[in-house]
Amino acid sequence: MADGYCQRYFMHLAYRGAPFHGWQEQPDAVSVQSVLEQALSTVAREPVKIVGAGRTDAGVNARMMVAHFDLHRPVSDLTALVRGLNTLVGRDIAVYSVTPVHSDAHARFDATRRTYHYYTSSRKSPFFYPLTWLESRNLDFDAMNRAASLLLETEDFTSFSKLHTDVKTNICHVSYARWQPTPVGHVFVISADRFLRNMVRAVVGTLVDVGRRKTDLDGFRRIIEAKDRCCAGTSMPPEALYLWNIEYDYWKPEITGICI
Repeated sequence: MADGYCQRYFMHLAYRGAPFHGWQEQPDAVSVQSVLEQALSTVAREPVKIVGAGRTDAGVNARMMVAHFDLHRPVSDLTALVRGLNTLVGRDIAVYSVTPVHSDAHARFDATRRTYHYYTSSRKSPFFYPLTWLESRNLDFDAMNRAASLLLETEDFTSFSKLHTDVKTNICHVSYARWQPTPVGHVFVISADRFLRNMVRAVVGTLVDVGRRKTDLDGFRRIIEAKDRCCAGTSMPPEALYLWNIEYDYWKPEITGICI
């Protein structure tokens, strides 16, 4: 080990969430973080801990995740490091790049904007069901978009947050929220500076209630103002949710990743 040497790196990766109990390492369960740390420690030949840009729940996918870690041995070939990681992490994780960054760079705290996608399909398919949600019939997407526009005026998202979490505030700033058509159904795209645990799935579930005409625009507004998770809709299935993009002022990945 080089005396006093320490280099921080950003890792750009993607994963399918179904095989894992979420991103965060936890006892007696396989997580994305634990698999990556084991692979990194093996390839780098030193114990390595990583910090992710977020904590996706069990079953949630990531088209783009960023994590940072420190190495105390110089790396002569980053391409070989990435290749070695991909041989160890299995087929449900893909490491795209490892990039040196400045010593204070932080994958979580330095992210300026995150974007999630929630995908639906309009008809039953044996190919779409593991990665999309089968739409209810006759959803009113115009009404759902009118309700979604209220999210841009909202700061406190307590009504859409998992209870008893360790965050200090439920304040988020949503910059985009809209349902868009796709060739097989629809996608809900939402961007914000930060997200709370279970927030996107709870938002989508409540918007679906609007689309089913179980609640209207004023009802959606009252749900937001209640600051009570019990007032919002059900949490949607995780397999259709994707952490789609993470943005930084000083760094961007060389490739965006592939997602079908």
